[in-house]
Amino acid sequence: MLVIGFTGENCAGKTTAIDYLSKKGFYPLSLSDMIREALKEEGKPITRETLILKGNELREKFGAAVLAVRAKEKIGKDKNYVIDSIRNPAEVEELRRLGNFFLVYVTADARVRFERQRQRGREEDPKTFEVFREMEELEMENAKKTMQNLRETFALADKKIENNGSPEQFYEQIDAMLGEISKEFKHERPSWDAYFMGIAKQVATRSNCVKRKVAAVLVRDKQIISTGYNGTPRGTRNCSEGGCPRCNSFSESGKNLDECFCSHGEENAIVQAAYNGVSTKGCTVYTTFSPCLLCTKMIINAGIVEVVFNEKYPLAGNARALLEEAGIKVRQYRVDE
Repeated sequence: MLVIGFTGENCAGKTTAIDYLSKKGFYPLSLSDMIREALKEEGKPITRETLILKGNELREKFGAAVLAVRAKEKIGKDKNYVIDSIRNPAEVEELRRLGNFFLVYVTADARVRFERQRQRGREEDPKTFEVFREMEELEMENAKKTMQNLRETFALADKKIENNGSPEQFYEQIDAMLGEISKEFKHERPSWDAYFMGIAKQVATRSNCVKRKVAAVLVRDKQIISTGYNGTPRGTRNCSEGGCPRCNSFSESGKNLDECFCSHGEENAIVQAAYNGVSTKGCTVYTTFSPCLLCTKMIINAGIVEVVFNEKYPLAGNARALLEEAGIKVRQYRVDE
């Protein structure tokens, strides 16, 4: 049995995390539900304000850990659980007595969280960023140990996740967190960089050049739109069949390039996209070697925004400078053989 607790600021993504883990078989519990049950018994409305007041009242009357104690009564020994709305250090201490409890602090930039709150459109939510921050600060800490104290609770977290990006990025962080705290959920899979560069290296095995095998993969929104490897043009003899006199004479690198019949991997990837009527604007190119000057000019004019390369091309100094001048992001990502 594994029990994961979530704490964090308003609109940081705790509910999203709970929903995601619920789909993975975790049973959701919320300490706020313990307060809601008490409010329902008294016939009182359930609002953010009444939840805070009632929660503080229950802690004052029955002890700072009362909500965690009540939640533990609902936990069986044959299931995995995920617990939301942990707002007091005593609640964390009580849940840790389970022996298999991990606290995760989910946070996000204040502006990001305010925009998420604005989009959900609840009538009672603050309408300006200034009021949003003022209300949040009031909830952060209290001198009385029986009241909610978010700041001290956050400090007790075993893991921290910053949720400023897309839902997919958030889910990847949650999966990584699961793998770190439990071998049962450890799922080894490559990063997107490793995935696409690995594909580029596989594409390079199709190259028919006798001197160097190079390939490129064009990616947009994590989808491959085109691939290309170096070799002689379509319908002509392959380089490995004697189709390129320069390569087959094994000319010195960097010399007689104007006599080479082979197109480069990046060049072919861009041309293949055009051949099939697919836009390259906004793409990232993963290439097994950093691009030469010719391919660099094509990359810039094709609207590609990022170049990720595995190994440095020996003659790519001017090309790198030109890419940077054009505002294209360039970085190396090595994939071992």
